[in-house]
Amino acid sequence: MTEAHVIVGLEVHCQLDTKSKLFCGCSTDYRNDGPNTHVCEVCLGLPGSMPVLNKRAIEFAMRVAKALSCEVLYESEFSRKNYFYPDLDKAYQITQYDKPLAEKGILEIDGDDGEKKVRITRIHVEEDPGRLVHMGNAERGRYSLVDYNRAGIPLIEIVTEPDMRSPKEARKFLNKLRATLEYLGVFDSEKEGSLRVDANISIKGSERVEIKNITSYKGVEKALTFEVTRQRNLLRRGQVVERETRHYLEARGVTQSARSKEMEHDYRYFPEPDLRPLQVRSWVDSIVLPELPDARRERFMVQYGCSVNHARTLTGELRLANFFEKVVEPDPAGLPALAATWIADILIGELNYRSMSLDLLEPATFTELIRLLKNGIITDKSGVEVLRVMLDQRLKSETTETPEVIVTRLRLAKTTGDDAALRTAIREAIAENQKALEDYRNGKAGALNFIVGQVMKKTRGRSDPAELNRLLQEELSKGA
Repeated sequence: MTEAHVIVGLEVHCQLDTKSKLFCGCSTDYRNDGPNTHVCEVCLGLPGSMPVLNKRAIEFAMRVAKALSCEVLYESEFSRKNYFYPDLDKAYQITQYDKPLAEKGILEIDGDDGEKKVRITRIHVEEDPGRLVHMGNAERGRYSLVDYNRAGIPLIEIVTEPDMRSPKEARKFLNKLRATLEYLGVFDSEKEGSLRVDANISIKGSERVEIKNITSYKGVEKALTFEVTRQRNLLRRGQVVERETRHYLEARGVTQSARSKEMEHDYRYFPEPDLRPLQVRSWVDSIVLPELPDARRERFMVQYGCSVNHARTLTGELRLANFFEKVVEPDPAGLPALAATWIADILIGELNYRSMSLDLLEPATFTELIRLLKNGIITDKSGVEVLRVMLDQRLKSETTETPEVIVTRLRLAKTTGDDAALRTAIREAIAENQKALEDYRNGKAGALNFIVGQVMKKTRGRSDPAELNRLLQEELSKGA
């Protein structure tokens, strides 16, 4: 079987970044506070309480619908989804069922075989349930506690058609969707649990399996990859893939059977009697969208001359795109090409290695580093060393030094062709690596790069590559 036989659809739950909950005035800023401190009679579902709809949440949801080219329905309606679970204090969830807010949208991604349009089935608004806190762990916990601070947080659920054909495409869809939501200003990716995913996956001709409890972007690809392998192994052994719901256990990287898959009629949906139907399609024209990732990517290519890959990387996250523009702002004609390369190819990797936030690095400081590189004060290798010192100082909250101070203190300034030390280093490298020299004279051009590397090691990366190669050729010609 090939990847083409894999069929993936996603249900993405996004917490809208409003100040208050969907049906009451309780604050949504609960993450640093104690459990059950952001609750009231409405979000706890106490008798006699009445929900009042948060207008800002609907505006945010419509912003998303417009950005994804969805059709906002003339009339949408809230329903009660009935089921029992400890985190659902009312024993039902207020959501939208047969009359969602919007439907029939599109999100373009860079698919496995080029550009792909993933169809959006529907976008509906609902309230978040509470959160279970397992004492022990989720598999063998001694007992669980319930925190209702999250109950009633505004959610949108974005449901796709089964248009993705690999776990990798699912991850790319989520990255593009996350970026779009950030650009729209309706979502804060830094908040725990702000984006959660249920994935539906099947092998063509077999039953569909739903995977729940995926809490990270990378986790989606890992969970789906495991599930593809599991289902294919079942089919190879002549067994049947059962229609079921499975949970992803992130610590072990596996999925585990939870229950047989519920059908829609199991939830006994019926219209919410305490909320009137919504008629908000007239709002669509008044919603002005900001510059979205695709538009910003095209602008970066035209305005700054970024390559397609660099532009895609830089605009894939709002903070990264803003950081790049602040870095090049002092010299928008001379800095963009070098800044794009260093941010996309080097800075991101160094930040990821340290699990460090971009917010800890000031754009002006990075601009100074780029200027040192552009003006030939330091080499690329020295630039990486300077960057690492900068990041480590900020990560440890130490006294932070400017790039220029670091270069001076560590003596990382580029040497010149007249520097006797460079000529000495070249002669030493040649004398110490006669085998590489012999290989070079026998026609192995790559051997010369080895000698260059040895010289760079002796000069701690401070040598100008062009000058080094010129002087190296001079020394080699003397012994020819």
